[in-house]
Parts: sequence; C-alpha cells; structure tokens
Amino acid sequence: MKSLFKKISLSSDHAGFKIKEIIKKYLIKKKIKVVDLGPKDNKSVDYPDYAKRVARNVLSKKSNIGILVCGSGTGMAMSANKFKKVRAAVCYNKASTRLSRQHNNANIMALGARLTKKSDVIKLVNVFLNTKFEGGRHLRRVNKV
Repeated sequence: MKSLFKKISLSSDHAGFKIKEIIKKYLIKKKIKVVDLGPKDNKSVDYPDYAKRVARNVLSKKSNIGILVCGSGTGMAMSANKFKKVRAAVCYNKASTRLSRQHNNANIMALGARLTKKSDVIKLVNVFLNTKFEGGRHLRRVNKV
C-alpha cells in the first residue's frame, strides 16, 4: 500500500483499543509513521480526551491525518469536530470512507469497533489513506464548514 500520508496520529478509547492496535501494527508494517496517543491498554477512559489529542496533532501538523476508534465512531468524531478545521468522518463502509475524502477532505477518520467487522478495518483504512480530495466544487463547500 502506498499512502498519500506519511505520518498518522492514532487514538482510541477502551472499546476501540484492540482495533487501534491492529491498525497501528499494520501501518508500522507498511512503513508509515504512527503517533500513538493512547490509551496504552483497554481500561475504561473518556473518549473526548483522546479525540482532542488527535485533533490537536492534526491541526498543529504533528501528523498529516488522524484515525480514531471508539465503540461506534460517533463520539470520537463529534469530539474531534469541535476543533475548527478538523473534518472528522465516521467511516462505516468503503463508499462512506471514499466520499469522506473525495468530497469532504476529511482529515480524521473515526471507526466504530463495535460496528465494523475486523476484516473490514484495514480495507477502510486503506481507502482513507489512498483517496485524494477532488477539490473543485467540493472545495467551496468544505471552506464553508
């Protein structure tokens, strides 16, 4: 896999911890730099704290994009989207993932560990990492967000 992005911030809550670790191992294997912002185990944590870490890293350009994992993906996306210029999208299938990049220039993907088949996780990550923003009429709309 060749990625459009060289450095990725990654985080989860307790529900998404195992999926975060699967993604991290995969990205490292593919020689993509990973900034793991926690947690370090699957003990209960508050997802907004971890979403904020990734959002801040993306905004400060410490990473190109972010990946967040919680039970549904929704809480992480809602928390990250509180930051101006963050465009976090819940990615639940290939089409939603592709369109989040092509039309919305999403800079953070949020995955639902309880709703996404483990066999689909890496497929969705690959779609996100390899889909370019189309710009054009979509840029005008993204700029209004």
